Amino acid sequence: MNRNVIICRLILENPAVTQREISQELMVSLGTANSLVKDCIEKGLIAPGKLNESYELLPAGKALLNEHKVDGAVIIAAGFGSRFVPLTFETPKGLLEVFGERMIERQIRQLHESGIYDITIVVGYLKEKFEYLIDKYKVKLLYNPEYSKKNTLATIYHARELFKNRNMYLLSSDNWMRHNMYHSYEGGSWYSSSYMEGETSEWCFDYNKKGRILNVTVGGEDKWVMYGPVFFSKSFSDQFLPVLEAYYEIPGTEQFYWENVLMEMLSGETAKRLPEFSEAGREIELYINRRPADEVYEFENLEELRRFDIKYQHRSDNEALELVSKVFSVPESEITEIRCLKAGMTNKSFLFKIKDRHYICRIPGPGTELLINRQQEKAVYDALSQYDITEKVIYFNGETGYKIAEYYEGAHNANPNSLEEIERCMALVREFHKSGIEVSHSFDFQERIDFYEKLCRKYGAIPFEDYSEVRGQMCELLNKLEKLGHKKVLSHLDTVVDNFLMLPGGTVRLIDWEYAGMCDPLVDISMCAIYSYYNEEETDRLIEIYLKRTPTTEERYTVYAYMALGGFLWSLWAIYKAFLGEEFGEYTIIMYRYAKTYYKKCMELPNI
Repeated sequence: MNRNVIICRLILENPAVTQREISQELMVSLGTANSLVKDCIEKGLIAPGKLNESYELLPAGKALLNEHKVDGAVIIAAGFGSRFVPLTFETPKGLLEVFGERMIERQIRQLHESGIYDITIVVGYLKEKFEYLIDKYKVKLLYNPEYSKKNTLATIYHARELFKNRNMYLLSSDNWMRHNMYHSYEGGSWYSSSYMEGETSEWCFDYNKKGRILNVTVGGEDKWVMYGPVFFSKSFSDQFLPVLEAYYEIPGTEQFYWENVLMEMLSGETAKRLPEFSEAGREIELYINRRPADEVYEFENLEELRRFDIKYQHRSDNEALELVSKVFSVPESEITEIRCLKAGMTNKSFLFKIKDRHYICRIPGPGTELLINRQQEKAVYDALSQYDITEKVIYFNGETGYKIAEYYEGAHNANPNSLEEIERCMALVREFHKSGIEVSHSFDFQERIDFYEKLCRKYGAIPFEDYSEVRGQMCELLNKLEKLGHKKVLSHLDTVVDNFLMLPGGTVRLIDWEYAGMCDPLVDISMCAIYSYYNEEETDRLIEIYLKRTPTTEERYTVYAYMALGGFLWSLWAIYKAFLGEEFGEYTIIMYRYAKTYYKKCMELPNI
């Protein structure tokens, strides 16, 4: 760290700066500050001013500052912010307001006040939400295509060209700084740090007398920790980025933060992983920038934000929280322990607590209204309300699809490889199939295939080379099933094991009846089989478990046919979702293989 740069900067910003203020900024003793000022005078960087207790910045000092001018800033804003659901279902974390000002805008404004206008925001999740900043602040956006799969190591990798041969700030969009800590000039690379009393799980620094960081550990006691912005000098980036680029290529580093690379460089682990960088840890220079208490804030969750900005205790301007508040007749401050649940393929959900009970709120995903008739779903839940089959629904809106249900403590999803659990699941399926419960709508495979095919073709060609041939095979199966004329009963249609809740004590519940309607009961066996990725042997065992006997050839044909049709339908569904930007990996191919494989198995069965 070049302390002369800091002294020259202080004098540029305030010629009447005192040595005590200099000592406080440099975090050195008053005697050391006096010696440093004398050194700057002897080097011709500064001179005593004409007024008492003032200084003048000389041309040599200005030249020194120009060598250390900040060129710009990169703001990371690509992540989801799962600990801030449901707010971040609608708004990226960096665009949340604190005291009426969006966190990212506060940082941009502070950068502008410091003369820094070359600002790039790295975006990913809800990237379109940041577009307005281009016009408002003349920023640039850089898209990180791996934001949903990898951590910040990949983010910096994709932004690496912005740092090369430049002095750059690196900021997180969701930080909040009480005071402006940015400057036009910096004396060396640093990481902002706050002091944590007692035990902490934050990333902690060990550093020498000059403030150079020697080691980073996760967790500690009474430590200065990583907290807030970072400054990459040209020399730091020259040393650090080649190592980061090498780490990006190493399998197993996908969930690394960029700080993991720094940590391993300092600990010597990099020398073991990458012998060509054996000296990198000794050469890298990053200094601790110890900040005053209550200056830098990194909000970990909504509870912390509520304590900081009282607005969030009463009104978050979030549709889901406002709904929960209304349904339970409580202020938003009493909605606690909020956390994101695993997002489904169609919906987003979050868990919350009111008083002593937990609940789940489901929020329909974008475009869901085209795929699911919520009024029909509500009709199914209404029909089942007197039976111990589904989850206990507290609130359901047939217009919006919002649903609030009780959360079952200690429950787990069914295990498709557990014979005992699958037997219990099939017993529940038999129960509602034989219940006589009816609704006024049916699930029509022909109609749904036509519908999804039409949606896909609006966006482009269906990518399967043999699609026309397979489509014809599916029509053949549909015609055969229609001739069989099986009686329709209320069927779930989405009997994935994740929708079966195994409750303590042995009770089973089947949740999420979005696709349910009147259909051939064997369709639920078929859907359970393909969702569990069962092979033929496992499928035949499932049929026998459900029927409690050996199936007839016609029953086996029916299950195989619906497996083929289900695979075909859900592969179209996945293609459509991919056109909308939601990828499901190999799911599309697996489902399409079920369509082709089980059509052939139907053809191999004796004539029925």
